Amino acid sequence: MDFGLVLQTDPPASRVVDLMQRAERNGFTHGWTFDSAVLWQEPFVIHSRILANTTTLTVGPMVTNPGTRTWEVTASTFATLNDMYGNRTVCGIGRGDSAMRVAGRAPNTLARISDAMKVIRTLASGGEADLGGGTVVRFPWIGPDARLPVWMAAYGPKALRMTGEEADGFILQLADLYLTEYMVKAVKDAAVAAGRDPAEVTVCVAAPAYVTADDSPEALAHAREQCRWFGGMVGNHVADLVSKYGADGSVVPHELTDYIKSRQVYDYSHHGRSGNPDTQFVPDEIVDRFCLIGPAEKHIEKLKALRALGVDQFAVYDMHDAQEAVIDAYGERIIPALAG
Repeated sequence: MDFGLVLQTDPPASRVVDLMQRAERNGFTHGWTFDSAVLWQEPFVIHSRILANTTTLTVGPMVTNPGTRTWEVTASTFATLNDMYGNRTVCGIGRGDSAMRVAGRAPNTLARISDAMKVIRTLASGGEADLGGGTVVRFPWIGPDARLPVWMAAYGPKALRMTGEEADGFILQLADLYLTEYMVKAVKDAAVAAGRDPAEVTVCVAAPAYVTADDSPEALAHAREQCRWFGGMVGNHVADLVSKYGADGSVVPHELTDYIKSRQVYDYSHHGRSGNPDTQFVPDEIVDRFCLIGPAEKHIEKLKALRALGVDQFAVYDMHDAQEAVIDAYGERIIPALAG
């Protein structure tokens, strides 16, 4: 199992770079950042510094979207980074919840994501792509070994199917065992139905992790408060699913939708931050299911279960008051236990 570190690009950017260096030293293979131009600093500028100051780390957004940049610009950015640092990027892509809504726009449609994935992957890998209206372009400067995997974030049935049919990887932003099994199966089944080898689709589960010294009620309560924000972030996507498919459980499992019944307003100025006042509706049960909290052995136990469900990478959302401590705990105790 591989391990990734997920950060927001809050200033100073040097701290983001430092934490990514720390992660690489501790055995992490991937470094991910949010991509929301109004809320945080420009990730791709910082990605260049991360790549320059690490040796093997693969870097990418979790996630970009096809609405805030034109597709040839996104492809050129990735291709340039790969030319400079040796094919060490991955394009995580999704609907653009915060990036689009904060700018006053609706998240992107699945059809738009599908088209964008094809164009971005093709151009960044050295091929020709139609930008629309018959305008076919190709980067004349790109090298013969260029490649760019594109991983799609998904929750709903249509998005899961499209991920299995078209994406190189699947990003699932929660670590609930039942929902992971349910959604990984949906993606793999779609890959098979499309004539693909399901093993070609890399599965990445991303969620907050908080390592405590023990499993005392006080330690667990603090960890839950540090990670409760995540249920609110996921809740934005779940609310969209309920609006589209309903909440009767016939299309989207109750295990994903029931907890947002008391959800009210959501202020994106607190998005992805511990102490988010708009996430108090998230119960402890959801924090425990969606995140990894507790002593190191509890993390190892859950990660082994995720690996058995077909998860190839666990990406740690490291937005809380113990950033360095969690990176080090993973490097010292947890990653070695999952080696191989």
